[in-house]
Amino acid sequence: MTIEQSPSSADPPPGIAFGSAAASTVASYERELTAHRRTEIRLREALARDDALLRQKDELIQNGQLLSRESEHRLLNGLQMIVAVLSLQSRASANTEAASQLIAAANRVAMIERVHRHLHCLDGAQTVAFKKFIEELGRDFSMMVPSEEAAEQSIVVEGIEFNLPSVTAIPLGFIVSELITNAAKYGEGRIAVNLEQNPEKGYALSVSNDGPSLPEGFDPAASKGLGMRIIGTLVKQIGGELRIGQGDNNQGTRFTVLFS
Repeated sequence: MTIEQSPSSADPPPGIAFGSAAASTVASYERELTAHRRTEIRLREALARDDALLRQKDELIQNGQLLSRESEHRLLNGLQMIVAVLSLQSRASANTEAASQLIAAANRVAMIERVHRHLHCLDGAQTVAFKKFIEELGRDFSMMVPSEEAAEQSIVVEGIEFNLPSVTAIPLGFIVSELITNAAKYGEGRIAVNLEQNPEKGYALSVSNDGPSLPEGFDPAASKGLGMRIIGTLVKQIGGELRIGQGDNNQGTRFTVLFS
């Protein structure tokens, strides 16, 4: 006689253990999915904040560039107005010496305005093709000189092309403009601007003319002239050295700026 045993009440019914494991797995997946969704939301919020900050930065940069252009425009207009006022005062002055000084000041300010205008075209440039830059300055200067004087003095840019860092080329541009102004005022004939490599310092920029030589023992640091003081300050700014000697064939004067 076979006696059938009933299942023990301690044993789980068939399928219940499997169902509990499946429920636990589903709950784990739901928790993980919820965590991923929260992470995704936080990432989207962070990206939105970064995007807003970038837009604000772009707006600030654009506003800064606009203000810079506006300031440059006002500066150039102001320089042109100064030139006009000085020219008017020179024509109204009955004192010949005063009129001459006013014209010299007007020409210097006009040259500064020209240099600034060229530099404005180089905004953001890391390097400057310096020979081309000086050639443009020379043409501008020639346009400013009266036709009868331009026939006697010509500006020639010699040497080879170099790409100089803007931080060096900009002060050099002002140095060249002052040296050309000085050569035109005191020299005669051709004004030669030369840029070449130099074994001592790296580069040598020279401006020479065919006029009379400077007095022996001339010390530019002791000069009371505004132009020489400007040149000396700018040469120090680029860590250069200023040398003065005679021009070609021992004629005239040559100013040389050595720099690295």
